[in-house]
Amino acid sequence: MPSNDARILLPTAIPTVAVGVIATVVSGVVAGGKGAIGAVVGTLVVVLFMGIGLVVLQRTAKKLPQLFQAMGLMLYTAQLLLLFIFLALLKDTTLFDFKAFAFTLLATTVVWVAAQARAYMKAKIMYVEPEKSGSKS
Repeated sequence: MPSNDARILLPTAIPTVAVGVIATVVSGVVAGGKGAIGAVVGTLVVVLFMGIGLVVLQRTAKKLPQLFQAMGLMLYTAQLLLLFIFLALLKDTTLFDFKAFAFTLLATTVVWVAAQARAYMKAKIMYVEPEKSGSKS
């Protein structure tokens, strides 16, 4: 993974997983074992969906920088649609507590987006690749 990807992914994923752990404990206390399972599934869904999206967006930025903004808008729209579809498919499940799942999904998504924005602001990513010192044009 290129260093820019790691500089964005790690500071984004760590707070998200931390909130997921807190949500798992709270859901386990409030809703029992099924609540804890729902919180774990919600955290995993957010980390996987958003993590894959971040990697795809970073790869697009490197290969096709002119499509970066359009790809970002399309990617976030697709992620929201996939999350809504995932929620609709699992709303009647008995495998875990759906409320714990939904609240964890919401909380971890908000933390992911906020942490990602903060990571982009803190990262020192160059807008233009500097010329190599030994080459002449």
